[in-house]
Formats: sequence, C-alpha cells, structure tokens
Amino acid sequence: MSDEPGPVRRPAAGPAPGAGPPLSLTLAAIMREVGAHSGAVYLLRPEERILEMAVMAGMPRAFAAPWERVGVSAPIPVAEAVRERRLVWVSGEQDMARRFPRIAVVLPYPFSLAAMPVATSDTVYGALFVTWPGARPAELSGDDRERLTSACDRLALLLERATAEERPPGPEPDLLALPTSGTVGTLGSLGSLEAARMVSRLPYGLMSLDLHGRIGFANAAAAELLGRSAGDLLGTLPWVSVPWLNDPAYEERYRDALISQRVTTFVALRPPDEWISFRMYPSTTGLSVRVARIRAVTELRQEAERTGAGPARLVTISQVLNLAGALTEAVGVEDVVQLVADEVVPAVGSQALAVLGSRGGRLHVLGHRGYPDPRAVRCLDGLPLGTSTPGAQALDSGVPAFFGSVEHLRRQYPERHRAHEASDGFSAWAYLPLIASGRPVGTCVLSYAEPRCFPADERAVLTSLGGLIAQALQRAQLYDAKKQLAHGLQDALLPHSLAPPPGVEAAARYLPATQGMEIGGDFYDLVPARPMAAAVIGDVQGHNVTAAALMGQIRTGVRAYTTVGQPPQEVMRSTNRLLIDLGAELFASCLYLRLDPARGRAEMARAGHPPPLLRRPNGRVRVLELAGGPLLGIDSGATYPTTEVFLPPGSVLALYTDGLVESPGVDIEHAVARLGALLAEVGDLPLDHLADQLVRHSVAARERVDDVALLLLRASGDP
Repeated sequence: MSDEPGPVRRPAAGPAPGAGPPLSLTLAAIMREVGAHSGAVYLLRPEERILEMAVMAGMPRAFAAPWERVGVSAPIPVAEAVRERRLVWVSGEQDMARRFPRIAVVLPYPFSLAAMPVATSDTVYGALFVTWPGARPAELSGDDRERLTSACDRLALLLERATAEERPPGPEPDLLALPTSGTVGTLGSLGSLEAARMVSRLPYGLMSLDLHGRIGFANAAAAELLGRSAGDLLGTLPWVSVPWLNDPAYEERYRDALISQRVTTFVALRPPDEWISFRMYPSTTGLSVRVARIRAVTELRQEAERTGAGPARLVTISQVLNLAGALTEAVGVEDVVQLVADEVVPAVGSQALAVLGSRGGRLHVLGHRGYPDPRAVRCLDGLPLGTSTPGAQALDSGVPAFFGSVEHLRRQYPERHRAHEASDGFSAWAYLPLIASGRPVGTCVLSYAEPRCFPADERAVLTSLGGLIAQALQRAQLYDAKKQLAHGLQDALLPHSLAPPPGVEAAARYLPATQGMEIGGDFYDLVPARPMAAAVIGDVQGHNVTAAALMGQIRTGVRAYTTVGQPPQEVMRSTNRLLIDLGAELFASCLYLRLDPARGRAEMARAGHPPPLLRRPNGRVRVLELAGGPLLGIDSGATYPTTEVFLPPGSVLALYTDGLVESPGVDIEHAVARLGALLAEVGDLPLDHLADQLVRHSVAARERVDDVALLLLRASGDP
C-alpha cells in the first residue's frame, strides 16, 4: 500500500494552517468520504476528564444537547471510544437500545453510529462520531473503517501540531448543510419563476423545512390548509406557529425523518373535524413536506396502518429525566419494582408489570403489579431457565420479545398459553431483557389489556427503557445482597437470646446506623456464668464490617474471661490488652458488671462508656457516675477500678451506647437527663415494652446517625 493518500482520501487530511476552521473542515471531509449524514468532534479537557463538543455537522446541535459535555466515564459511544482507544460501532436502533439505553430513549430512531478516539500514540485529544440513516448495512465495511481510522489519525496530528504551536482549537460554528458534490447548477431566473408557478398550481400543499424545522417556503395550498398566510409561516416552526400542531408528537416525526432519513408520515386533526396528512421527504439539507386533506376517518386509519403514523415517542424527554432521577434513588429491588409500576407502566400504556430474575438456574419473581389474579405471575416462580416460556428465554438470551395478540403468543408458546393464559387476562405483552454490564439481570414483562402493534420505534423505546431499569435493578440487587450479608453478620455476632440468672429480668434492643452498610460495632451480652452472671455493653469505633468483626472478637473475649472467673476489673484489663494485641487501631468503650441477685448487688467496671441509669423502686432515677479507666485499646497498662451498686427488688438498670442519646446540636447531658425522665415515667412497664418506649422516644435513635444498643436489667427479687 502506498504511503501517499489517494485522491479520494486527500480532503480528509485537514486544512492547511490558517485556511479555515480546522475541525469543521476536517469533519465535513470525513463525512463526505464515508457517506455519513451527521457527525461531531469532541475535544478532551484533561484537567476535568470531560469531552466537550467543539463542532457538529449535518444536524441541529439541539438533537445532541444532552451530550454536549460528557465525562470520559459516561456510558455513551464517544466516551467509550476514548476509554478503550478503539472504534465503537453501533449498528442500529436495537443495538443502541441494548448497549446505550440513555441515548436510545432520547433518540429512538433507526440510525447507525461510529465513534473513534482522536489520539496519537501517547496523547488523546478527543473523539468524533458520525451517523448514517437506518438503511445502512449492519456491519461497518473495512474500507469505511480504514477511512475513519486514517482520518482520525490525521486529525490527531493536526491537533498535536496546533497544541505544540500554542494555538489549541476551540469550539467552531456548526455545519448544518454540507455542500454536495456534483450539484447541478442553479436555474436561471426564468426557470425559477416557472418552477414557482408550477408549485403554486399543485392541488396539495408543499412546504420546505430547514434542518432546524423552520419553514423556508410554503405554497398557497399549504398556507390555506394550515390556516395561516404564507408570510406568517415563513421562518417559524410549524408546531409553534400553527396552534393545532402544538403537540410534541408532531415534532418527533420531524426528528425521526431527519435522523433516519426515511419518508415519514403523520396526520393531525384541524379543528373542528378536518384531518390533514403530512408526508415528509428528508435530505441532508432539510425536508420537503407534502400537505393534503384526508376526506374520511377510514382513510386516516388506513394511512396510519400503512405508514405507522402516530406518535413515535412513548415517553417524553422530561419523563425520561424524571425516571432516570427516580431510579438513582431506588435502593432495594422492591423500590425499583414500585418505581417502574408508578412511572413506566402509565407512560407506555400497559396495565400490569412483572419483574423476573434468576437464582440457581431458575426463574424468580422479583415483584409484580396490576395482575387481577397474582397466580398468573406466581406460577412462573421456580421454573427452570430452560423452560419454553417467553420470560425465561428473554432472560437467558438477552433478546426482547413482543406479542401483539393472544394468537401471536399461542403460536410461539402453546404450552405457556394453556397453562397460564386463563388466569392472565391480558391481550398483548412485551418481554424486555434487563441487561446491565453486558449481561442479563432480569426480564421486565409489560402486559396490555388490548391487542397492540409494536412498531420498530416503539420496540426501541421499550428496549432502551429496559436498559435504564436494568442498571437500577443491578444496583438494587447488589444493595439487597450487601444488606442481607450485613444483617446476617450482625445477627451472628449478637446474642440470639438473653438468659438472665434467677432474680433478674432482661431485655435488649439493637439498631444499626442508617448510613453505610447498616452494620455496626455496638454490642451487648448477658453471660450466665457461675456463681454470678455478668452483663456487658460496649461500642467499637465506627459502623462498618471492620467494627463489627472487632466487636465479635471483644464479645468473645469478655465471655471467655468471665467464664474463667476473672473479677470485673481483670476482665476489663484483659479485654484492653486483647484489643491492643489485635492491632486494629480502633478504640472501644465498655461497661461490664457482675450481678449478685441474692445480695441485691452489682459490681461494675467502666472504660470510657456513657454512665448507666438506675431507676429505684420508688420511681426516682439517677445517673451512676462510676469510677473507670480510658477507652479500651489505648493504654496497655490501664487499670479499671470497680464500683458496687445496690439493686433492690423492683429497680431497673439501663445500659446504653451513645447512639441512644447523642445527636448533632444536642447537649449529651441534657439528652441523658431526658432519657432518665422518660425512664422514671414509664419504668413500671414490662421490660420489653419499656425498651421499645425508650428507643421510640429517642431523637438520636430516630435519626440513626450512629448505632444504638440498649440493655435493660430489672431486679425481680424472685429466687
């Protein structure tokens, strides 16, 4: 192969310095080479890791407005091309819906796209994309791939040279109408006049729209059909200047025609009862529109069935943005199911929803809404993935399936129809594979009460909505799994039940912090050792897996030291040394007491822990200011003096962690005083009810900034 570029490729080499806007001219040359009808060049802002659109050609920039500035990590083709330093090819609307649902939801039209990084061997300068109408072959030809690669390499060298000369390019004016090669010369004045006369004699209306949708020409018949003078129409958008065309659906048909470059038709009702047909013929310079009357509603329906007339957009951009924002707030799987039922089902016109997942090679119903008989969905739960059902096959293959009628479904899945259709009660279905990170994570089933036609654009919208739902479902499943793991770990580390010694009642509560993984380092225990039982409560710094694991080790150590008969001060000293030896670099507070119900006594040792509350039989409550030592894990030589407390029958001892009383902006002494006042007021309640009351009325416990542990002990006096 010769090193000298051939004559066809020479225009893409870019302009000479100072010859004009380099990005615009280079982009136009690339588009001519590969026959693309629109494209854009992005420049990379390395300090921000942002791709910024510098110039767009062939389409109004408004079509790509959501992606004028995008992060390099964004899930769109140009960002992926930069991240992976390769060409990204999207073959059409179905491919776009599966791989880049955020784009497909906004632009659900048949077009293909190629994105390329603009980079030298060691520096990325940006990226570009070009698009073709949907009729293009599904594969990018080797010649076009080579042309794009060579053109991007040359553009990268141009940008490298400009950067070295300290004249980095910036944004340039967009190129809406590219000059066409081999254009026939313009008609003379006589020919132009005769063309105008010919158009004016036609019995139907003709209009010309530019790429922005503005009316550049309208003959008398078009003006009469629209109910405005030609002078009033020129330079306006028809869906703005004509009141009865003020519907987003009509603007969508213009966008569809322009992006897909296919003839597009829609009909509109001119008040009070006249139907007008619009047929749009697009090109890369604009659209020609034929406007005519439809004499009967029957003709309207025939036209709609023949051309697919009607709104192309199931959901508006504002609905998509609202849905995307809401999906980011969905936490668990049930939240996702409820949100889709509230937002997606009404928007697409379905009446029921089911979300299916897989577990152990079998279908698993994650949630459903809207089915009169829930058995229609529950019967799917547990079916092997290999079962011949549309839900299982969509999940297994990642390919969507649409059934417009009961007959259509029966032909493909006769067994499913006989087994389940009687209790289903619907007439059309869309089975959308939920694909995230390149793999199916579930299936979304939309059921419709009436038979339905699913045209290509509607299928693309539904498939791309499935992509948004899949990303939220994947996050929700991960969250649910982590939450289940955290709760399982927490349950394993805390005592499953309390076994107080004779003469003592006990109740406990534990609430993890709502931030993080909802797992924490607070702990409590009641050790039924002989001759005297022991109780302990503590708080390891932090509320995460590390704190929980360390808490489990401390609790095990306390049990061991208690079992061998160490007195309270020695139990605290041994636990302190254990924590230091573990090298965890975390501290812990702790309160330990040895119970002697026969004598009505308790011997306590404290390590930096909040003081307990003692409610006497007469209802009076006092804070036990115990002697103590520093937090566990600080000083290996620390000592922990003990204090003996009298516990007559009927007295209640409340041990708690600071999560029960400590909240931002509240003095902790005042919070402890409020807890004492509540204990004095309701302290005669059964111990379980008392524990619930103390937690329920705690401001700090409601906010759950920190973990909460509460251990209540009541001296009953019974042997």
